Amino acid sequence: MTVHERAGQVSLPEDRINIAKVVSDYFFTQPDSSIAAQKVSFGTSGHRGSSLKASFNEYHILAICQAVVEYRKAQGFSGPLYLGKDTHALSEPAFNSALSVLIANDVDVVVQQDLGFTPTPVISRLVISHNKTEETVADGLIITPSHNPPQDGGIKYNPPHGGPAEGEITKQIEARANEILAADLEDVLDLPLSEAMASERLIKRDFVTEYVEQLDQVLDMQAIAKAGVTIGVDPLGGSGIDYWPVIAKRYGINIKVVNKAVDPSFAFMPLDKDGKIRMDCSSPYAMAGLISLKDEFDVAVGNDPDFDRHGIVTKSGGLMNPNHYLAVSIHYLMTHRDWPESAKIGKTLVSSSLIDRVAKDLDKQLSEVPVGFKWFVDGLHQASYAFGGEESAGASFIARDGSCWTTDKDGFIMALLAAEILAVTGKDPYQHFLALAEKLGTPSYGRVEAVANAKQKSVLTQLQPESITATELAGEPIVSKLSHAPGNNAAIGGLKVETANGWFAARPSGTEEIYKIYAESFIDEAHLQQIIADAQVMVSDIFAKAGI
Repeated sequence: MTVHERAGQVSLPEDRINIAKVVSDYFFTQPDSSIAAQKVSFGTSGHRGSSLKASFNEYHILAICQAVVEYRKAQGFSGPLYLGKDTHALSEPAFNSALSVLIANDVDVVVQQDLGFTPTPVISRLVISHNKTEETVADGLIITPSHNPPQDGGIKYNPPHGGPAEGEITKQIEARANEILAADLEDVLDLPLSEAMASERLIKRDFVTEYVEQLDQVLDMQAIAKAGVTIGVDPLGGSGIDYWPVIAKRYGINIKVVNKAVDPSFAFMPLDKDGKIRMDCSSPYAMAGLISLKDEFDVAVGNDPDFDRHGIVTKSGGLMNPNHYLAVSIHYLMTHRDWPESAKIGKTLVSSSLIDRVAKDLDKQLSEVPVGFKWFVDGLHQASYAFGGEESAGASFIARDGSCWTTDKDGFIMALLAAEILAVTGKDPYQHFLALAEKLGTPSYGRVEAVANAKQKSVLTQLQPESITATELAGEPIVSKLSHAPGNNAAIGGLKVETANGWFAARPSGTEEIYKIYAESFIDEAHLQQIIADAQVMVSDIFAKAGI
């Protein structure tokens, strides 16, 4: 993809959305349930869409929430539902729509005390804590499209384990929600918002304090404070903005929030690689503002709007590649925590093989799973996984005592871990990466995308090892071809091809008309580009053989 000429520059008025139009269309545009693009569709992170495209409107939220109510009743979940939201323009009206349905259906709904924003990891932690100490069973909903552009909305369901719902659950909710849509919402129970707000079933709590006061269970906050590590924070206008000052005060840590703006148009954001406003804390273009301040702090960190992702900026190396930081985090945690020897390291199969090499070097068990954080949920919940991370800058890990912390990605702890690493070792995460690369090899990693129609995406999803007849990849013998992840034998929805010093994985997008090729080389950048070129030829040959 060609880099936009203004990538990394602050947006101009013409780049920004019409907030009034986005919100108006949420209420007044009715989706057509006979059009696939306007139906409820749960990907790996819930249902996402835009009111401007009739793919995220009040009809969708009413139908989804009614379907969630019916699901939790069928499962016997009688406890409260924890409800959170991020700072996207559509999150506020969707939050209110959700309240009107949940309370009409006699669900006790627990929200932030000032009806403010609540990050994804906080909802996960609240659900886990409730179900550990209370007799009733709780679950959660978060209104967020994560790092998506400002015009988008999203909603995701976290069942009692606190993490992203498994596919069998989301399929049930999706199917029932679409039935409700097709019947013009006749099965939806809802209340006027004023009645929902006045209901005794609406319970308000101080989520900020509850979460912050538990952070020392998972991080060495005292070490960070004692070392005097200075931390610069850019919340990118996200839902965790009110948490950082409380963290600083509670633990005596030197934290400065460099951007305090909360603006649903995200007008303060530098444009991403493609010229769009996107709150991607792993993008050097979207993070240009924080990168420019790197020399003012020992560590600088950023998060996406729902705080389930992290971006780490160091003086020594600027914005870290997410894969590199995952490898450093794993190495540090596995050598500085007294965790059970049996606890596994979890990674997605498109994450760097540097993680594999770290695990082997430390003699730790590695579990490689398909794309999607949901594959780590059970392991983190049972604490059989010490760490679960994915290449898109999302990860979580267990508490210091070896118990479950969260079962969803936690951008707070991954950001603060960078400060702990510096405080305890005297070296920042990038310096640790250089040491790992010198010992285990320097990876070159890339990802490319290409347009793919529905038939092509279907072919990719069903690829089998025998679909690839080539015996070499970028001049090296192919040593394995995987259609199922070795960690849990789950289908990867594509194919991964490996050599001794490189690999590629091809899989279709779950939400866009594209397919993606992920690739890595431990030789050099030229070898990486050859892997990608060979992978594109192999995929084209597969399409040709299928007559598409």
